Amino acid sequence: MDRETRVFAESHFRSLRGRLPSRVCPTPDRVDFIENPDSFSYADFFKGYLLPNLPCVFSSAFTEGWGSRKHWVTPSGKPDFDYLLQNYGDVVVPVANCGVQEYNSNPKEHMPLRDYISYWKEFIQGHYSSPRGCLYLKDWHLCRDSSAEGIFTLPVYFSSDWLNEYWDTLDVDDYRFIYMGPTGTWSPFHADIFRSFSWSVNICGRKKWFLFPPGQEEALRDCHGGLPYDVTAPAFLESRPHPGLNHCSPPLEVMQEAGEMVFVPSGWHHQVHNMEDTISINHNWVNGCNLANMWHFLQQELCAVQREVGEWKDTMPDWHHHCQVIMRSCSGINFKEFYHFLKVIAERRLLLAKEIGPGEVEYGEGSGLGPQQTIFDISRIAEVLASVVVNPDFQKVDTSMLSPQPEDLLQQLEEVMASMEPL
Repeated sequence: MDRETRVFAESHFRSLRGRLPSRVCPTPDRVDFIENPDSFSYADFFKGYLLPNLPCVFSSAFTEGWGSRKHWVTPSGKPDFDYLLQNYGDVVVPVANCGVQEYNSNPKEHMPLRDYISYWKEFIQGHYSSPRGCLYLKDWHLCRDSSAEGIFTLPVYFSSDWLNEYWDTLDVDDYRFIYMGPTGTWSPFHADIFRSFSWSVNICGRKKWFLFPPGQEEALRDCHGGLPYDVTAPAFLESRPHPGLNHCSPPLEVMQEAGEMVFVPSGWHHQVHNMEDTISINHNWVNGCNLANMWHFLQQELCAVQREVGEWKDTMPDWHHHCQVIMRSCSGINFKEFYHFLKVIAERRLLLAKEIGPGEVEYGEGSGLGPQQTIFDISRIAEVLASVVVNPDFQKVDTSMLSPQPEDLLQQLEEVMASMEPL
């Protein structure tokens, strides 16, 4: 990040005055297609798509050198089953049954990759039908579970990735996934975890995306407040229980070809269908641009839990603590863990800030976490942490064992920001 981009971003967030952008965003006319890597900079992406929270598609030229595109695909553009079996055949992978609805998702089982590929071959030979159903390999943590060296190169546009930085620091988990499945496999209507950004690259095959801007999903709720499972199903489109359906703009539709990369902004609900035998690499990520969205989402999640168990508020000892426990089991994170996430990233940025010398402030934007990115990150963490420490529900969390205390960390961040203001 260069100084001009940081100043632009800080001006953008100041104009919001701590508020989130409007929840109901008008649907753009189209999704931009980015053709040439040589003429599209990090600053272009940051200002044109990341800050305004708009989707875009990158051409296959951006992923041309990836090892997975060379080795996982046959000369005819199909999945190279022999290569995958030879290198990953014994790896146990998660597989979802697209033909079975379990709430608004699909039930999963685990099997060795060789068994899934055997099923896939039979599915193709059976004219894309099987008594076992339509099975989709989803959420395979290849990078976490085995060596993924050379499979892909992280695009610079997505290099500020706090979510995976956090989990890599803990060496516990990650949000980097492989998806693969035959024609007809699909992912139901959803928004990404924690209201993260995501990017998805087709290593081979073709996907059809249906994208809804934040707020549009409200018009899709049924009379009970539930969101749809499949926005393309005739039963949904023709049904009466969705009173707001006539007020919902049509989704943006994207046909993603082999090698192309889709950027999905924060809070955009979407549904995705594989139109051919497809392999994709997908990442979820959070940074300073959508951190406030993540915090807002977590507050909504806690409110939902509190509504569900509200009748026991006066009779259940330590009701607020139990709400946090339930929230973590449902959402994967609670307020204390969110603070720990902020703390880990903040402390890493504070260390980087100490190393910034007068002559280093303006070095190139392609250098990863440069000085201007560090300054921007600290300012975004400070703004969200300031909201966290005054939140009434966070104030009921037992923070006695936290180090540093949230207020002390906020003070450190504010002091560093003041010292860097001239930069």
